Amino acid sequence: MKNTKDFLKKIGIEEPSSSFQSSKRFEDGGQFRFEVPGIQSPKTMEALLDESIKQNIFIHRVTQTKGIMLLTDEEINHMVSMAKDYGCELFLSVGPRATYDTSATVHTTEGSRIGYRLRGYDNLVYAIEDVKRAAELGVRGILLYDEGLLYTLNQMRSHGELPGNIQFKLSAHAGHCNPASAKLMESIGLNSFNPVRDLQIPMIASIRNSINIPLDLHTENPKSTGGFIRHYEVPEFIKVAAPVYLKTGGSVAANHNWDTTQKEAVARIKQVSLVKRMIDKYASDAIVSPNKSIYLSVPE
Repeated sequence: MKNTKDFLKKIGIEEPSSSFQSSKRFEDGGQFRFEVPGIQSPKTMEALLDESIKQNIFIHRVTQTKGIMLLTDEEINHMVSMAKDYGCELFLSVGPRATYDTSATVHTTEGSRIGYRLRGYDNLVYAIEDVKRAAELGVRGILLYDEGLLYTLNQMRSHGELPGNIQFKLSAHAGHCNPASAKLMESIGLNSFNPVRDLQIPMIASIRNSINIPLDLHTENPKSTGGFIRHYEVPEFIKVAAPVYLKTGGSVAANHNWDTTQKEAVARIKQVSLVKRMIDKYASDAIVSPNKSIYLSVPE
């Protein structure tokens, strides 16, 4: 295996040591940030942010997962306004995906392996239109599920067809889980990488060792993706994966597209507080990004 490992090292994929620690940081010097996914509507987002203020816990990123096309212009404008006032990043997800179109295959056991990827030319066009609409309304964070769409949107960003400060984040539902895949996604324009949810610490370290963009790691999961909770591993997440977004509150939901209620939004903040407790107790020297991060939804 030595020849294989030597070649991988030549192309920037090196096996991390057992004592590996990431020296990489966010641009503000932070090692970690808090992200709450699955916030599908303005009223839920408002409840989440209000509770975070009450609990004195800053949420750096809020992510919607059901799809841009399922929100009205008024709803998007309201979410953009709240994010700007609060100071967090707002990511909306691309609506068109295999589960929403006429695909029968994706709803079978074997067909589900294609995930949320786009089928055919028309669905690619629809997805691009979804992103353009969000960008026109001031959104600067887009959650993606398809590598080809990422490639295309990055080309559009490079050619001035999309704002230069728009950011692309890849979902765990894309199914990537090794350093070569992560390196490929980074090379075609990805800004934030979410590997599959159940990677062991050395696996996470191997990905961090190969790329520079932030990782997004689930500290807990809905029942539909295993329901496992990894709070005690969070200090290790920070140590090997920095800069990292800690995606918290997922155990409150039943699935990825769960319509989180206002009451459940408050419960998600409780989950963040439990993760924060782990950091305070077992990684008290870990550096969190400051409040009021650079807001991604400010148009250029």
